[in-house]
Amino acid sequence: MGDYSKALSYYEKARELQLKTLEPNHPSVATTYNNLGIVYSDMGDYSKALSYYEKTLELQLKTLGPNHPSVATTYNNLGNVYSDIGDCSKALSYYEKALAVMRISLPATHPSINACERAAADMSKKLMRRS
Repeated sequence: MGDYSKALSYYEKARELQLKTLEPNHPSVATTYNNLGIVYSDMGDYSKALSYYEKTLELQLKTLGPNHPSVATTYNNLGNVYSDIGDCSKALSYYEKALAVMRISLPATHPSINACERAAADMSKKLMRRS
């Protein structure tokens, strides 16, 4: 287990510095938001994780475009959080978005595609069992 409070403190300091020295839409700001989302997700604070991942996605779409591999990663992260909170429908939707971008932006044999396909299949199975 990591030291979450220390990680949050460093990422918050990084974000403050970035917002003072960079444009607010700079990709590095998105990376810091993503890192904050990861920490909050690992802590089980899913509402904060979702908030930071949504900020990440918004910046990435503005700065990197919709078909960038980092956008796929953020969709996948959102899917993971929704999976963790038991919202299989939203999780599946985000995994499908991630896969669509991955299939455009990554080589067909990239391991992230296989991992995301497995996550999407797991969500589909869970949804079928609930029907």
